Amino acid sequence: MRLKVTFTFFGLILWAIPAVSQTLPGMPPVVDPNNIYSESAAGKLSPATAGALPRVYVPNVKSGDVYVIDPATFQVVDHFMVGGNPQHIIPSWDMKTLWVAGSAERNLSGILVPIDPKTGKNGAAIKVQDAYNLYFTPDGHSAIVVAEALKRLEFRDPQTMKLQYNINTPACAGVNHADFSIDGRYAVFTCEFSGGGLVKIDLVQRKQVGYIQVTRQGTTSTATHNMPQDIRISPDGKLFFVADMQADGVFVIDGASFKQIGFIPTGKGAHGLYPSRDGKKLYVTNRGTHMGDVKAHGPGSISIIDFATRKVEKTWTIPGGGSPDMGNVSADGKYLWLSGRFDKVVYAIDTATGAVKTIPVGTEPHGLTIWPQPGRYSLGHTGVMR
Repeated sequence: MRLKVTFTFFGLILWAIPAVSQTLPGMPPVVDPNNIYSESAAGKLSPATAGALPRVYVPNVKSGDVYVIDPATFQVVDHFMVGGNPQHIIPSWDMKTLWVAGSAERNLSGILVPIDPKTGKNGAAIKVQDAYNLYFTPDGHSAIVVAEALKRLEFRDPQTMKLQYNINTPACAGVNHADFSIDGRYAVFTCEFSGGGLVKIDLVQRKQVGYIQVTRQGTTSTATHNMPQDIRISPDGKLFFVADMQADGVFVIDGASFKQIGFIPTGKGAHGLYPSRDGKKLYVTNRGTHMGDVKAHGPGSISIIDFATRKVEKTWTIPGGGSPDMGNVSADGKYLWLSGRFDKVVYAIDTATGAVKTIPVGTEPHGLTIWPQPGRYSLGHTGVMR
């Protein structure tokens, strides 16, 4: 709910900036209701990140390890095994720990492995049933382990990872990625399988309150089903943008009504979504493949959507082909760092020119993160910063 506050000055009625009311108790206040990304702008590093090594951490699903890159030199400076199926590297809500989340695949259990960002070294693994991804409630009270294989969200202590409670998502096959409303009172998770859908979770009532399936009406994709992947909220908090790997573009969802209102074609295998540091653009990674394709040097690309117009301004291709997947934007906004899922590389893409540098890493690099990033707190994934 939003309120417009008015006041008078010499008989004139003046309108103040719209306020966000009834936020989730304990959540830090929304500074700019017109730009939810205002506090993750370039240079706005929190004191909580002081002493953190500037590094890019790359989880490699099939080789079960993490590569560490110095972003200043574009060189690998460390490498360590974590085992399992490491999918994403996630900044904690308080930004003092990075977590490796590993899923239950290939007869291996899920894992959560802490990394100290001041040393770049990993700690002991915590075994869980499944941990495809990891998020944090906006009040910092809980970590949310995305147990994709179990159709379940596990709310855990953000420090110890001790279980607090579960929210089951039986209609959401392949519960996957998420973003949170501007007031922090609900989250929307993507459902990758069974035709592709979205589930809305009330974080106050602790229950599922909505489910919709996205449709490909008006798209040119020849895919027979949808596969929603990453999701990101618009700067004003009204809309959610959802990348769909099979529909080859981005669905637009009205958050309040929880209805699909549009679709933006981008490229084959639309997968990851990353706002620019000024909150004006949305980088869309088009992996160049659909589900089941494992192809190096594919037609991967990055599309840039203007949040205000909801149109693709330009598209960058990967020279020689590639498979841009997951990552994030550097603290200064000058580079977009992405894993090359089927090419055993990481891409560092100049956000001014689209020029690409490549760094060899392990097998099937996935949800890399660059650290530190600006922001007051992290909601998880590879850096959903507010």
